[in-house]
Amino acid sequence: MSKYIFTTGGVCSSLGKGIASASMGALLECRGLKVCMIKIDPYLNVDAGTMSPYQHGEVFVTDDGAETDLDLGNYERFTNSPLSAANSITTGQIYQEVIRRERAGQYLGKCVQVVPHITDEIKRRIYALGEKPDIDVTIVETGGTVGDIESIPYLEAIRQIIHERGKKNTCSVHLTLVPEVSGGEVKTKPTQHSVKAMREIGIQPDVLLCRCKEELEEGFKKKIAQFTNIDFDCVLSAHDVNTTIYEIPASYHAQGFDDVVCEKLDLKTKKADIAPWIKLADQYKKDGTKVTIGMIGKYTKLGDTYKSIDEGIVHGAIKNNVDVELVKIESDELEKGNPEEILKNLDGILIPGGFGERGIIGMTLAAKYARENKIPYFGICLGVQIMVIEYCRNVLGIADADSSEFRPEGANSVIALLEEQVDVIEYGGTMRLGGYDSHLVKGSKIHEAYGADVIRERHRHRYEVANNYKERMTEAGLILSGFSPDGQLVESAEWKDHPWGVGVQFHPEFKSTPLNPGPLFDKFVKAVGDSKNKK
Repeated sequence: MSKYIFTTGGVCSSLGKGIASASMGALLECRGLKVCMIKIDPYLNVDAGTMSPYQHGEVFVTDDGAETDLDLGNYERFTNSPLSAANSITTGQIYQEVIRRERAGQYLGKCVQVVPHITDEIKRRIYALGEKPDIDVTIVETGGTVGDIESIPYLEAIRQIIHERGKKNTCSVHLTLVPEVSGGEVKTKPTQHSVKAMREIGIQPDVLLCRCKEELEEGFKKKIAQFTNIDFDCVLSAHDVNTTIYEIPASYHAQGFDDVVCEKLDLKTKKADIAPWIKLADQYKKDGTKVTIGMIGKYTKLGDTYKSIDEGIVHGAIKNNVDVELVKIESDELEKGNPEEILKNLDGILIPGGFGERGIIGMTLAAKYARENKIPYFGICLGVQIMVIEYCRNVLGIADADSSEFRPEGANSVIALLEEQVDVIEYGGTMRLGGYDSHLVKGSKIHEAYGADVIRERHRHRYEVANNYKERMTEAGLILSGFSPDGQLVESAEWKDHPWGVGVQFHPEFKSTPLNPGPLFDKFVKAVGDSKNKK
C-alpha cells in the first residue's frame, strides 16, 4: 500500500517546511525509494502566476507550464520527484472544480458542503498522485500554520487519510518554532500549544521538527516529548546550519530522521547513502576565488523573489570553487545616482526577469557598463531583452529602441508581443509558459556551455525579440545564438569579443540543482572567477 507523509507547521509561517519536506524526500531517495512531492497552498488564487513578488516571492514554473509556489523549486533541487501542475494544489483550484461539478449537476441535487465535497476533492488530488504504482512515498506539505482558518479543510482531509490508510501507512511531521526570549532563554511552550492545536483537529504528530537557532539540548527534547505525547527519538532539532541549506539532509540524517520515518511507515530499505550531500557541503566550505556578482533587479528587497537564481549561483559557485558574494541592487537606484560608482566594484552582473517599466533605465545602464567594460554579464528573460534594447540604442544607433511593454506606441519596438498575444487581456496563465526546445548555434558560448545542438528549458514571458530587427542586429555584431525550432523566436543573444556576455529568453534557474548545476550558471560563475583572477 502507498505511504504518505504529511508536513504541517505551527507557531508561525516561513519556518522552512519546504526545505524540511525536500530534505526528507532527499533522504528517502538516498535509501532507494521513489518519492512524490505535493505542495498545498491554502490561498484562493488558482495559482501563483498573478501574485506580486512582494506577496509570495518567486513563481516557480514546471515543465508543463504550471506557475507554482517556490517550494516546488526546493523539491526539484533536492529530489528527483517529477513535478507538474498536479503537484501544486490551491484552494482556488479545489473550489473551482467543486463549483464546476455542482453547476454541471454532478452532485445529483445534494447540498454541496466543505465536508465531504471539498475534503473529498482534496483527497482525490492527493491519491491521484500517491497511488501511482511507481511511487513509494508521497510527501504532502501544507502551507500556512495550524490554526489558520483557510487550512482547516486540508487538515481535516489529512485526518481522514490517516484514518483511512492507517498509522502504518501515514506519518505526520509537524514543524514548530522553539524561540529564544530575552537573555537567550529557550521556550518550549509555543511548540506544546501548536501540537495541542493539531490534536484538537484529530491529528497526533508522529515526528516533531523543532526550528531553533542552536541545536536543541536533550533536556528540552525530553520536556517537549513529555508534553506533546511524542516519542523522544522523534523530537528532532531543526537548527540553523553554518554553511548552506544543502547541509540540512545530512543534519537530519545524523539525528536519525529517515530511520524514524521508515520505522513509522514500516519501510524496509537499504541504508541511506548520503555521501553526495556530505561532499557538496564540504565543497561549499572550501576557500575559493572571492568574487562579487551584482544582481540588478526590480524586486530585490524581498529575499525570496529570485530564489531559484540565488540557488543557481550557489550551484555554479560550488562546482567552480568560487566564493560568491551576491549583491542585490534595485535597478531604479542606478537611475538616481552615479551608476558607475555603484557598479565599479562588481566582478559580474546579472539581470533577472521582471515585468513593467519601473527600473528599466537602470538595467539598461548596467548592461551598457558590462558590455563596455568587459564585465561578465548574464541576462535572464527580461535580462536578454535589456541586452538587445541597449545594443540597439548604443551600437545600432536606434536612439528610441524599446519594448512595446514599456512604450506601446514607440516607433522602434525591438522587443514586442507575439501576434497571438496582442489581444490577450487576462494575465493568469496566458504567457509562453513551460518547457520549449531551443536550437543553438555552433561556436557560440551557449552551445559550448550545454554541449548540445538542441536543449529544453522553461519559459515565462510574453515579449520576444522583434523579427524585423534581427538582420540589423546581426549585421551590427550582436550574436543571435539560439532560436525556437521554427527559427522564428530568438532564444539567446551574445556579445562578440566579450569574456561572457550571454542573455537567454528562458529561465535556466528552474532546472539547476546542487548536484547538477545549470550549464549557464556553471559557465557564468566560472567566467566571473576567471576574469577576477586575470585582473
